[in-house]
Amino acid sequence: MNQVKFKNYKKAVFLDRDGVINKDIGYLYKIEEFQWIEGAIEALKLLKKNNFLIIIISNQSGVSRGYFSKEDVIKLHKWINFELKKHNIQIDDFFFSTELPVKNLTPVRRKPSPKMLNEAIEKYNLDRKDCFMVGDKKTDLIAAKNAKIDCFLFKGGNLSYKIKKILKDHLD
Repeated sequence: MNQVKFKNYKKAVFLDRDGVINKDIGYLYKIEEFQWIEGAIEALKLLKKNNFLIIIISNQSGVSRGYFSKEDVIKLHKWINFELKKHNIQIDDFFFSTELPVKNLTPVRRKPSPKMLNEAIEKYNLDRKDCFMVGDKKTDLIAAKNAKIDCFLFKGGNLSYKIKKILKDHLD
């Protein structure tokens, strides 16, 4: 009897970091300054319950500006997952760009370039139709459009409510 192998892919949500899962205070790298967005932990739990891979896609130009190091960013990301483990969840991966804003998007990873999204899609063998992004800026929308995935704008409030609405209205 022949066995058919099915394509192994997961559905994924890409989240901007500052302004979506945590308050955007500008050039955040200190653990003591991190503040969860209202409903962020509940939103992450809901995404995990619905079998989504959770990936952060974030511009961190503070590294290139000399405000903090790449290691500071990685340390904060490790701490975020340490805190989330208390709730039995985690963010599956973090992709971040340290580049300064530029006009030519071709060689850069920084959003609005889709490069970080495309890297994640390739790394995890994702099907674009089963992925979406939640961002708080026009650059997030452009990056998602250029990566050929849906994107939803989050302009504050309770992230859990936004994720529930996205799952109900767009992904049924």
